[in-house]
Amino acid sequence: MAERNTIARPYARAAFEAAQAKHQLAVWSRALAAAAAGAADPAVQALCGSPKLPKQQLAQIFIELMGQELGEHGANFIRLLAENHRLGLLPEIAQGFEQLRADAERTIEVTVVSASLLGDKERAALAQALKQRLDREVTLKCEIDPRLIGGAVIHAGDLVIDGSVRGKLERLSLALAR
Repeated sequence: MAERNTIARPYARAAFEAAQAKHQLAVWSRALAAAAAGAADPAVQALCGSPKLPKQQLAQIFIELMGQELGEHGANFIRLLAENHRLGLLPEIAQGFEQLRADAERTIEVTVVSASLLGDKERAALAQALKQRLDREVTLKCEIDPRLIGGAVIHAGDLVIDGSVRGKLERLSLALAR
């Protein structure tokens, strides 16, 4: 997986720079997400790996699937990926693009897994606290996991804050075992 991300990174950056130059980040996000979903389909993956299908024809199939969303620059990007046998990396390219976009727009999606449903006031206070700590606009995605017993676990990119009762009990158990 890391190798695929490494190979996809320059393509994601190129797409991001092209989209940013044309002020079309949202348009490219939608189009790359659609192309990535198509590329993740097993039938499409088989087409991407087929030596019988010419690269130009494969690129044209992708361009037609995506419609006019990307315009000529996007179509050229798809042709470049096909030429370099990289259409199968579209999911990783789209993910890299979204990370670059979030960094540029100073936004982050934070997943909050709590033992019970958070109220509106709790969500607002948590979003504000995370905004200050992360220095970014925060979008909360809330999930419920009753196995946590109480509290919450927060996932913000690579940052994980475990404030759950279950996590505290596990840490206490480890400390006592030493």
